[in-house]
Amino acid sequence: MAEDFKGIVDRYGRPIAKAALKVEQAAPTGSGVRRHDALHPAAGLTPGRLGGILRASIDNDPESYLALAEDMEERDPHYAGVLGVRKRQVSGLDITVEAAGEDAASVEHADLVREVIERDGFEDELFDIQDAVGKGFSCTEIVWDTSAGQWRPKRLAWRDPRWFVFDQIDGETPLLRDAGQNVPLNPYQWIYHSAKVKSGLPIRGGIARAVAWTFLFKSFTIKDWAIFCEAYGQPLRLGKYDAGASEKDKQILLEAVSNIGVDYAAIVPASMAVEFIKADISGSHGLYKERADWLDQQTSKVVLGQTATTDAIAGGHAVGKTHDGVREDIEKADARQLAASLNRDLARPLVDLNHGPQKKYPRILIGRPEQIDITALVNNVAKLVPLGLKVGMSTMRDRIGIPDPADDEELLGAPKEPPPVDPPAGPVPARPKPGETEQTVHSTAGTSTRDAIERAAADMLADWMPLVSPIAAGLGDEIAIASSVEDVKALLAKRFEGLNVDALTEMLARSAFAARLAGEADETL
Repeated sequence: MAEDFKGIVDRYGRPIAKAALKVEQAAPTGSGVRRHDALHPAAGLTPGRLGGILRASIDNDPESYLALAEDMEERDPHYAGVLGVRKRQVSGLDITVEAAGEDAASVEHADLVREVIERDGFEDELFDIQDAVGKGFSCTEIVWDTSAGQWRPKRLAWRDPRWFVFDQIDGETPLLRDAGQNVPLNPYQWIYHSAKVKSGLPIRGGIARAVAWTFLFKSFTIKDWAIFCEAYGQPLRLGKYDAGASEKDKQILLEAVSNIGVDYAAIVPASMAVEFIKADISGSHGLYKERADWLDQQTSKVVLGQTATTDAIAGGHAVGKTHDGVREDIEKADARQLAASLNRDLARPLVDLNHGPQKKYPRILIGRPEQIDITALVNNVAKLVPLGLKVGMSTMRDRIGIPDPADDEELLGAPKEPPPVDPPAGPVPARPKPGETEQTVHSTAGTSTRDAIERAAADMLADWMPLVSPIAAGLGDEIAIASSVEDVKALLAKRFEGLNVDALTEMLARSAFAARLAGEADETL
């Protein structure tokens, strides 16, 4: 473990304070600003109030805006659904660690980072870090554990974004609200993630800012829709009484009609009647649903970049497949930004605190695995390495998805080839013929293993080459420059004109005759 922190500074050039890292800087308190009290600015929200909340967030008072962003996720099921899909889609992607080099130290540093990201609950911690997608930024405190003599994250604690403001000069440096003061975040103790949904200041970069207006208008639409359904969606209960009914009779009838709507039971005198008139709604009652659906579609466009996979529209499946490409672009951008924040605020501090400052650090990569043809990759490497191509073993393991073996793990290896067997000295003994013993055969076996047929074939080849050599000489070059099959046929015909057919025929006849005699005589020598 790197006990000496001299020379270690964060990205702002601030030195590391060892003692400060062992204490939670932003733990919740019962008093002060770091309380989990509930603010609900969405209640009674009007266009004027919303405009004021958004302006105040730019003027370094973002608390109401951040509370509104939380309210929106709780009150609008559609916004909560699509935002959750976007955050879970990235936090659930494959995470790999790429070593800075092939040396032992680089591999050890990469293994250290892998150990941390493979902890149980790390995926949920990434989901919390992705809170920046909605609100524009997130601050996650690293709670360090040094009990085993090493620096390891015990957990990554999500902190309420309402506890933070930004530096008034640059508008980008996060500060912690603490007892009426705004203090800098301790170096190597925070993962600060700014989601670049749009260019601009972090407080203006979240999706919640754009969705706030659709949320406001949709809340008006849903409220009007509810009033309309309450007033016109129920059947009318009409009570009738005779002209001579007393006031007491009228009161009894009114109570009976009222109770029918609550208790679904009532009694009236025989002289009275209760009639139910069906609520046939006419007019523009469908406007409420159409407006709410249209506002949901705008929210889907902002969050996911499309509507086909979330909203029921014409063209369903085909349009959805087309729009999946847009979602893939957003996914890649979110994954790239998240990996950059983790490399800066998690991987580097982890290596520095345990091994000291390095020139190069391992890199965390987040994304879907590339479709790699493993067979082609291995074959190409096997062919190119003997030609001088240098390929790192760690790189190859990462590409084909095989982890580094443990020190005490049994390793696979190429099968050992059996030692070559020397051929037996002398001729191969022949089989005994009928009527002969094995001893007789051995006594007559010579030093040659070729029989008469093999010797005849060798003699024939020796005589054959002088006959065909004049024909084959230069034939390949002439065929190479031929322009058509007909040219090749003419070329071969011309070559065969010079072949001595009589000599070839005589040679074949002699060879056949010699082979026949050898066969009749059972000649083996």
